[in-house]
Amino acid sequence: MNLETLREYCLKLPGVTEELPFGPDTLVFKVMGKIFLLTPLDALQHQFNAKCDPEKAEELREKYPDVKPGYHMNKKHWNTVYVTGSIPNDELFSWVKDSYDLVVASLPKKAKEELKNMD
Repeated sequence: MNLETLREYCLKLPGVTEELPFGPDTLVFKVMGKIFLLTPLDALQHQFNAKCDPEKAEELREKYPDVKPGYHMNKKHWNTVYVTGSIPNDELFSWVKDSYDLVVASLPKKAKEELKNMD
């Protein structure tokens, strides 16, 4: 997975926007205004931060050396994933979708209804 593949996948999800709210070096993906994924544009090694269920986050960190506690994020709820080729792309995409789904689940009812109408 490269940055453009990650970007294309995120933008295909309903209600997703991309922004640079932290400056020109960090691409942020939001669903209905809430962050679900960040990726640095200037990193030597492609990586991204994704929201994760706390128990699953711990499991992934134990299973994969390229999954670390979220850099500059709440380490209980976010993982930083280094994309080195050691983790299959379908697994990476599932983590992105899980992050998206966690944020969608936390949206207010009105935002969820609006999102359903975007499908």
